[in-house]
Amino acid sequence: MVKITDVARRAGVSPSTVSYALSGKRPISDATRRRVQDAVRELGYRPHAGARSPAGRRSKVLALAVPLRSGVHVPVVTRFAVSVATAARAHDHDVLLLTQGEGEEGIRRVADAGLADAVVVMDVQLQDPRLPLLRSLSLPSVLIGVPAEPDGLTCVDLDFRAAGELCVDHLAGLGHRVVALVGSPPEVYVRRTAFARRLVQGFTSAADRHRIASTVHPCGTGRDAARAVAERLLREQPALTGVVVHNEPLLDPLIDAFERLGLRVPGDLSLTAVCPAPVAASARIPVTSVAVPSAELGTRAVHLLVQKLSGTPVPQRTLLPPRLTERASTAARAAA
Repeated sequence: MVKITDVARRAGVSPSTVSYALSGKRPISDATRRRVQDAVRELGYRPHAGARSPAGRRSKVLALAVPLRSGVHVPVVTRFAVSVATAARAHDHDVLLLTQGEGEEGIRRVADAGLADAVVVMDVQLQDPRLPLLRSLSLPSVLIGVPAEPDGLTCVDLDFRAAGELCVDHLAGLGHRVVALVGSPPEVYVRRTAFARRLVQGFTSAADRHRIASTVHPCGTGRDAARAVAERLLREQPALTGVVVHNEPLLDPLIDAFERLGLRVPGDLSLTAVCPAPVAASARIPVTSVAVPSAELGTRAVHLLVQKLSGTPVPQRTLLPPRLTERASTAARAAA
């Protein structure tokens, strides 16, 4: 078995320096950190938190990897983080939050230093660069999100494709024949973020199935962005009567923008959203929505990790079915 002294000898540093380089508990120069990390990889060193704890106990820590990249809505991240932390405490675990955009290196550092027993991974992309590392590590992991090829991984998420379909089904059932999706910021799609891409797939698939006209518009946040996208929608689709929003900060700004352009919600325009239920319910006009169940997803992710740590088999993929709640923002299409 490779020991920390072997790593220190290969890197030409002391064992304590190896420990600090892996744990980040003290500042280490970039050059020294790279030498230590190279030695760890070359020797296959994998310290386990339990091996350094009294009586072989685990660290009782779960890591939560959620890079705060451009286009990520921090309040959503906060809801997920709280749900993970709450569920972890119920299993006598604490949570180590990894928020930097360091990708694989952050997870590798946690695994190499034995800082956590397992990791929850968020903001999953269809071709996520972290996946090869997660498959190679002995560190158990659960993804909140489903990549294009989930083989060898454990994933849980809302069925976003079905959520997009459900919103269109609702609008089509009310007689709307021209609909649009106001989506996440453009960089979310550029990164091929899994949940955003799948919602678009569901939206367009359902629109095609109902043979209704549809367009997709990625959008930033804020009132200026809401006004610009509302003007563009009405310019390009003058017969528009139904909108699906997958960008929760835009709910009230979009309602205001459409009203300034002479369209009342829901008299002239029906609006649905995919977002946390409290956000939809507290909008200026309560919005018909498919809820993003952050509390349930975080709890399920932790429960799956606890099962994996105990050696219990778990399903590869768990998709929560979407549920639509009707509120005041949708109505039957007005007669022409």
